[in-house]
Parts: sequence; structure tokens; C-alpha cells
Amino acid sequence: MSSTLGTLFLIPNTLGDDSRVEQLPWVLPNETIAQAAKLINWIVEDAKTARAFLKAVDSVSPLACTIQEMQMSEWRGVARNAKYGDAVKPMDLLKPLIAGKDMGLMSEAGVPGVADPGAELVLAAHKLGAKVKPLVGPSSILLGLMASGLNGQRFAFQGYVPHDAQDRIARLKQLEVESRKLQQTQIWIETPYRNTAMLMACLSALSPQSMLCMGMDLSLPTEMVTTLSIADWRKRLPNEAACASLQNRPAVFLLLA
Repeated sequence: MSSTLGTLFLIPNTLGDDSRVEQLPWVLPNETIAQAAKLINWIVEDAKTARAFLKAVDSVSPLACTIQEMQMSEWRGVARNAKYGDAVKPMDLLKPLIAGKDMGLMSEAGVPGVADPGAELVLAAHKLGAKVKPLVGPSSILLGLMASGLNGQRFAFQGYVPHDAQDRIARLKQLEVESRKLQQTQIWIETPYRNTAMLMACLSALSPQSMLCMGMDLSLPTEMVTTLSIADWRKRLPNEAACASLQNRPAVFLLLA
């Protein structure tokens, strides 16, 4: 590793927008907050969210400079950048690192590099020979698994399942088969406004004895984690109207057949 390279610090973000100042002491260790406060060069998934997070950090540990003075670039992944005609490459954004300056990488929510386009930048930093330092913070995937009571020895994260109704049903059935065969917890996430559609699809597609966990608003005051068999979910939430309270809340789904 070259001694002239900076360190890429992976800075976790909060899982919700509400009261970040109140959230920080609950979800981030003091060391993570202090390191975030020291950084001037940033790569973030969303600049608006990053500024809100850093403003909350400043209330706990004073920032090294004003947010306006920071060097902040956005990165939403190779595929999305190409879609919108953005030709920037990971190495372009890592120029401060190459110049020997430490950098922070921040996701829009949770930990960088996990269900997050920041993984592409982490790989680029490794190719440079730079030190990559992950810091402790909340991950909805792991928090959901911890609280689910499902198999924590064998599990697989599947990202998003298809949005098309028929494709979604087919994918859920496939995940159930894989879960049963491997005795493996299957984990996926969904856009919050599709929570009801996702749960209704699960109740339609999956076997009555399969166990489904839904974790919402993880790490927030409104957090709710429920694990039931599909048969019991059908009794509790028999139709879309009964699912109204689930809509528009960040959620993670876990299945064990």
C-alpha cells in the first residue's frame, strides 16, 4: 500500500430522516461521529441527505469546516450514471484519495457498500491500494435479521424483487423453494410505497407454514418487527385496507420456508 494514499472511511448514515440529532447517539458510536466530523472530502449517494446528516453530526462533534467548504461529489452507481449520461468514473471521484487526503463515503441510508452503489467506489479504492476503513452503524438488513428469529447462520440478501405483479409472484415462489432447500433465510427490501403490494403478494404466493418477518422503521421510535407464519399473516391482515399502516415506511422482508 502506498503511504501517499489517503484512507477511505465508510461512514454509516441514519436509517430515517426524522430527528437525526436525536438518532445519532442511539445508532452511531462516538468514534464514528468524531471521524465523520474530521472529514472534508466526501463522496455521497445524495448530497441533500448528506448535508442533513453532517448538520446533525456538527451538533454532537464540531465539523472540521463548514458544510459549504467541503468537497462533496455524488455517486449513484455506474448503471444509473450511464442512464443519465454522466461520464464520471470512480477513479475521477477518488482523486483526493490519490493525492493523500482522507475521504468519506456515505450512503443515503444505512451502511455504504451494502445494497448501495458505494461498493463500486470501495473496489476502486482497493485497486489503488488505499486503506478502506468501515465504521460501525445501522444496517436494516442485519437489524432485521437479528430481530426476526429466523436462521441467522444461513441467509442471503436478494436486493429488490421484480415490480411486475406476475414476475414478483414467480420470484417469491423461487425464493421460497431456495429457502426450503437450503434452510436459508431470504432477505429483500422494497420501495416503501410498495409495502402493501409486496405483503399481499407474499400472502398470495407463499405456503401457509412459511415464516415471514417484516421489519419497518428499524432504529426509529416507530420501529415494528413482526414474524408470523403466512397463515397467521393472512388472519392478521386479510386485505389491503388492513395494511394501511404499513405504507410508506422503510421496510425489510425476511422469509424462511
